[in-house]
Amino acid sequence: MTQGKNGLTYAQAGVDIDAGNALVERIKPAAAATSRPGVMAGLGGFGALFDLKGAGFVDPVLVAATDGVGTKLRIAIDTGKVDTIGIDLVAMCVNDLVCQGAEPLFFLDYFATGKLETEIAARIIEGIAAGCTQSGTALIGGETAEMPGMYDAGDFDLAGFAVGAMERGTALPAGVVAGDVLLGLGSDGVHSNGYSLVRRVVELSGLGWDAAVPFESSEETLGAALLAPTRLYVTPTLSAIRAGGVHALAHITGGGLTENLPRVLPEGLGATIDLGSWSLPPVFGWLAEVGGISTPEMLKTFNAGIGMVVAVSADRADAISALLQDAGETVHRIGAVTEGDGVSYTGTLG
Repeated sequence: MTQGKNGLTYAQAGVDIDAGNALVERIKPAAAATSRPGVMAGLGGFGALFDLKGAGFVDPVLVAATDGVGTKLRIAIDTGKVDTIGIDLVAMCVNDLVCQGAEPLFFLDYFATGKLETEIAARIIEGIAAGCTQSGTALIGGETAEMPGMYDAGDFDLAGFAVGAMERGTALPAGVVAGDVLLGLGSDGVHSNGYSLVRRVVELSGLGWDAAVPFESSEETLGAALLAPTRLYVTPTLSAIRAGGVHALAHITGGGLTENLPRVLPEGLGATIDLGSWSLPPVFGWLAEVGGISTPEMLKTFNAGIGMVVAVSADRADAISALLQDAGETVHRIGAVTEGDGVSYTGTLG
């Protein structure tokens, strides 16, 4: 081919292939650190291979989940605090997988931006790798897309895709009956849903992301406090499942307790929740007060301090609770499965 009269290059059009290659080299150690039995190759191929037999499965059923982080990304972008947003991405996928009774095996990410800034992208993907390490999941591939004209300067988007497996016949929910005890596992804050409402409340408050935290927190700024990553429940809940007596798990994300609990209950069964069985974390009290948000709206928008619910047989509730506590979880006995439909509440949230 001869050189055209304009001599344009892909880089001049806004896509820097060299920067992309540099990013791959930068993140290879982080991805390699997530390796687990079953991984067959590193980054760089056209596809990623995983050996289910090598992971110890005999007659596996695959389970897949995909998700993003939502408008929590806006806070990460505006504050420049991008190091933990990848943990959120992983958690939103793998916490869903374990609710099906599956062990998360591998993860792939999609990172898109208008102009690739290697340092920022590497920090984001290293956060993804950290989430994978914490959940025993291998980061085996992904895609970085530099898309000039599609995103404003500094903006980016993230999506994640996770695959897990379980032996045939072990899927959850299973065996849920009236009288099962509901154990609520404490959240680490707002996690990764409801942030359009969170951002609206912050706007009403008149505070900036760099303002002092207006509620009890270990962080120094409001932005940092609201970026606390989604808790990863995978390892403790898998141990609980294997111990026996767990009938269902519900990841409390968008829709809160009100919408997510019914997803794991058979037709004709509901749940009664005692709102006084746990203390509302300070961030939610502040959001409710400043936004004038009603209790029903809080319970169907946010996790309100309960990030995962475990339904267990009544005779195993104490043992499973102790196991989860020993694994580092804050466990609350929040209610029970009942006859009927939907979720009903007693007590006061606070």
